[in-house]
Amino acid sequence: METKITGKVTVVGNNIDTDQIYPGAYLALTDPQEIGSHCMEGISTDFSKNLPRGGFIAAGRNFGCGSSREHAPIALLAMGAKAVLADSFARIFYRNAVNLGLLPIVCHGISEKVETGMTLTLDLDAGTVTVQETGEVLPCDPLGEQQKMILEAGGIKPLMRKRFGKD
Repeated sequence: METKITGKVTVVGNNIDTDQIYPGAYLALTDPQEIGSHCMEGISTDFSKNLPRGGFIAAGRNFGCGSSREHAPIALLAMGAKAVLADSFARIFYRNAVNLGLLPIVCHGISEKVETGMTLTLDLDAGTVTVQETGEVLPCDPLGEQQKMILEAGGIKPLMRKRFGKD
């Protein structure tokens, strides 16, 4: 897992639920590219086209609230998001994101400090996000050791396959 990631950010608001992240009408899809093309359609039908691959989503409070839909982090990954940086996450979304290999980073106040199009550098070792345009450094909550282990493996399934010799 990369410990220093730089990319453009797209900002969304508070209480972005899993149906906005990945609308229920597309739950039958299985192709990752097609899943990613519908990501964040509950916010804007062009959202997935406008997120730079390898970019970040920055959100306010309670990102990923709603259902326990695993499709939400899958869609974000398939759309090309490297990480979601938010003031706070719904607990089930946070766990699903980690288990599926998407970085969910709690960074209090980020939704008020960045604007769409800015360039951010996430430094997991330092526990910071740096806004390139302003030089401001924002502290982030650290990931736990178990979360790091799962994310480094690419998710819970790859970790278990490796652990039990099913590579």
